[in-house]
Amino acid sequence: MTDSGEIDPQTAEEKVTDAQTAALSLSNLSTPRRNEALTAIADTIERNVDRILEANAADVADAEKQVDAGEYTQAFVDRLTLSAAKIESIAEMVRSVAEQDDPLGETLTARELDDDLNLYKVTVPIGVIGTVFESRPDALVQISALSLKSGNAVILKGGSEAERSNRVLYNCILEATPEVPSGWAQLIEAREDVQTLLEMDDAVDLIMPRGSSSFVQYVQDNTSIPVLGHTEGVCHVYVDSEADLEMATAVAYDAKVQYPAVCNAVETLLVHESVAPSFLSQMMKQYRDAGVEIRGDERTQSIVDTESNISEEIIAATEADWTTEYGDRIVSIAVVDSLTDAIDHINMYGSKHTESILTQDDNRAEQFMRAVDAASVFHNASTRFADGFRFGLGAEVGISTGKIHARGPVGLDGLTTYKYHLEGDGQQVATYAGSDAKPFDHAEFDETWPIRNDDG
Repeated sequence: MTDSGEIDPQTAEEKVTDAQTAALSLSNLSTPRRNEALTAIADTIERNVDRILEANAADVADAEKQVDAGEYTQAFVDRLTLSAAKIESIAEMVRSVAEQDDPLGETLTARELDDDLNLYKVTVPIGVIGTVFESRPDALVQISALSLKSGNAVILKGGSEAERSNRVLYNCILEATPEVPSGWAQLIEAREDVQTLLEMDDAVDLIMPRGSSSFVQYVQDNTSIPVLGHTEGVCHVYVDSEADLEMATAVAYDAKVQYPAVCNAVETLLVHESVAPSFLSQMMKQYRDAGVEIRGDERTQSIVDTESNISEEIIAATEADWTTEYGDRIVSIAVVDSLTDAIDHINMYGSKHTESILTQDDNRAEQFMRAVDAASVFHNASTRFADGFRFGLGAEVGISTGKIHARGPVGLDGLTTYKYHLEGDGQQVATYAGSDAKPFDHAEFDETWPIRNDDG
């Protein structure tokens, strides 16, 4: 790795073309070799912790100047910031990906069409994945690790605010993977390179944007490449009439305060009117002590005014608050009359990311979980659990709020597709056509496709 953190000076078109070539070889790289490369990435990142922190400190210093100028929020800088502990967790994540089952070569179905004519549906890589992300340099490593494990080449475009951090981490990845087909991971940096990437639909198979709603919409409007991603994380916690209020207070606190800068942090708290007085008196104190700004509807303000002495600290919520991803120590609160009202509020204002109900009534929980339209729906758990690593996926390339191909935290399975393998013995379609057509068996059987990519 060079001290300057230089990257390959190729054009974006050349990098995408090289990635396309690499993808053809990478799909045939054996499981042990992919896992060895992932372990080497983790080791290399750990060896270069000082260099990574030095680069990140420079990025953070520049970003903090933009906070003072009003261009960035502190939450944005928090997402950018790395620490020794964070880097260790990044390495742990890479090793966790290596430990996952190989997503390639899995036989999804096996069907006998006729004697000695067998059809197999087998998982394969998608091919070349382009991803654009901002602020979080750890995303570069997550996406690279998952792409390598799933046999995909990857084009990485991080935000300019993390340029130094991204360069050092990217060079760590290249240094660790000399045995992987050259060009499998490419870093592009110029803003105009994004448009180039979006136009190369003949070479790029999937685009995964991670950023603001407007940016994701821009990507969708400016490419014919399939797009997998999410917009805002407007997540809710609903405190039901049958909730354990001590548990509810602890979970709602965790969902907001544990790490407010991420997309799975709660933004709106809904409270059933029958428990609102007792619950809000506890919850408000804990949020206030944690420095959380509270925006409440009229009923919330009225209840808090009656139950406590902190009503002056509550800002009147506006219609815009119900659709806002704060990514900060801010929460909006509304009191609702019923479980149905809570469901209706979420389905109207939510972003289909992650929603949680806190209740001791399993039937009410089931009604909520069936009726709420979101990628992840929880019962008696913090929304912060919506994460690929916590789900046991090794890591995630992002969270998809769409409903096609992949939904929720996207791990290895979301980076594969499938193709059909037909094993025959000279059969011809003419045998199965016409007046004397031989019938097909179409019988399912339990067998894997015999050629597995696991021995190098």
